[in-house]
Amino acid sequence: MTTLSDIRDRVRSDLRDLDLDAARWSDAELARHLTRALADVSLAAPLEATTTIATTAGSREISTSVLPGFLELASVEFPAGAIPPRHVPSSVWAGAITLELPAPPKGEQARLRYLARHTLDDAGSTLPEALEEVLATGAAGYAAIARAASAIDRLNAGEDVAERFRAWGEARLRSFRAQLREHGRPRAVRSRRFPTAG
Repeated sequence: MTTLSDIRDRVRSDLRDLDLDAARWSDAELARHLTRALADVSLAAPLEATTTIATTAGSREISTSVLPGFLELASVEFPAGAIPPRHVPSSVWAGAITLELPAPPKGEQARLRYLARHTLDDAGSTLPEALEEVLATGAAGYAAIARAASAIDRLNAGEDVAERFRAWGEARLRSFRAQLREHGRPRAVRSRRFPTAG
């Protein structure tokens, strides 16, 4: 499974920063740029997640805090496991999903389908393989732009070092954004209101 250090190594390779004794970017800096690029990837092509949780008797609300990396609710089946599935109308506000039911649940299970942020750490990643290189491209672009900004007031080997970093970084970010459009989800308007089975 691909880990944070695997992707960080790809970014370092793209930046031609392979001499760790004289590295331009620390691991912490590259991790920060990877975090920023991962946020962009998550918004364009989020993780599709499903979970089944118990509702609270007497309450129509479910906290989004129980949904790791929650971005957007796709659907709610209530009760979970009904055949045919019973999609219920719902709304999300201020960290709470409200099930728009005639009577509050009695503690039955609900199945939630939602979009979430991707994760990337030392244990692994939720990114599909096709997005790993996209992520590395974006992180390298952000790292180069940051280096250009910090190089402006420093004594450099060449007068155009900052400009070269900036131009290279901007080219990488253009490629990154184009790839996000290619891999991103369609932005069609979707309704969260489904007919309730009678």
